[in-house]
Amino acid sequence: MAKQKFATQIEERVLSDIRDLAKVEGRQLQAVIEEALTELLENRKRSNARPHVMAAYQASHARYGSLYEKLAQ
Repeated sequence: MAKQKFATQIEERVLSDIRDLAKVEGRQLQAVIEEALTELLENRKRSNARPHVMAAYQASHARYGSLYEKLAQ
């Protein structure tokens, strides 16, 4: 896959920690940063409920909301 350069700013402490991690793992800084960004994106995608799941939840809550409240007590 093609790589593209970009520039950004980051807190010195965070950058220092990332550099230390890359050194300890014997990896390039860019590989550690790419892994972290990829993991962040994957986590964010998983945390969003799919539209059909949310629609089913909302329909269930509309129909059985009072039952859910009683069960919670």
